[in-house]
Amino acid sequence: MVSQEQRRRQLAREKFLRQQQRRTSARRKARVRNSVIASVLGVVVIGSVALYTTGVLKNGDDDKKTNASADVTPSATPSKKAPDPCAKPAAGSIGKLQWKKEPAMTIDTSAKYTMKLATTCGDIGIALKTSAAPHTVNSFDFLAGKGFFDHTKCHRLTTNGIYVLQCGDPTGQGSGGPGYTIPDENLKDASLKGNKYPAGTVAMANTGQKHTGGSQFFLVYKDSPLPPSYTPFGTIDAAGLKVLDKIAAAGENTGAGDGAPNATVVINKTTVTKS
Repeated sequence: MVSQEQRRRQLAREKFLRQQQRRTSARRKARVRNSVIASVLGVVVIGSVALYTTGVLKNGDDDKKTNASADVTPSATPSKKAPDPCAKPAAGSIGKLQWKKEPAMTIDTSAKYTMKLATTCGDIGIALKTSAAPHTVNSFDFLAGKGFFDHTKCHRLTTNGIYVLQCGDPTGQGSGGPGYTIPDENLKDASLKGNKYPAGTVAMANTGQKHTGGSQFFLVYKDSPLPPSYTPFGTIDAAGLKVLDKIAAAGENTGAGDGAPNATVVINKTTVTKS
């Protein structure tokens, strides 16, 4: 048997151990609770910073003072498409015209010819290089007289690497033509030095193969590095270059520098005139 003194000591020791266990358990719970609180606070702080930097977390005073949050975070204010700088197209429809062979030569190769593109964005005047590119000028004289280009869209604008507006496709997709092809001409033109088509040049588009020009052509609004593989057959006047600059400033629809122009560029009427 244990004495009363021994029993008392035993009970005191057991009580001490129970107290220690409770204290240890309490400290453990406190540590867990504190770590959870710290984690929650961390998420709240990080979330708040993220919201602030994206412009979502702001007060009414900020709106009244400045638009600084929009400057820092463009996504807070969606960008709007620039207004179309061009007018509505004239009434009319594209003629479905096709020919099996190049038209017979009818122009006077010793005379001067000009071409006017009356577009929805303004008139573009072009002095044609008749003697240097007779087949090309004769073809344009023929097609313009038949109304082939009337009401057609300029379907391609490039604003990166090369700087051209491409027109002359009745389908508006880059795959159309008059049904015939014409030979390459004037590929040694003095203006093409250094594999560059200077601003103001009008030249024929092709498939990448020789003598595959049809009706599609491009207007160069800024010096463009290109090999001399595209017949240069005209020079744009100063007013026409301003029209092209306006079209180029509106950009193209892909954002990558090569696509359909954002401006509504339609050739209402094309005329070729002998002067």
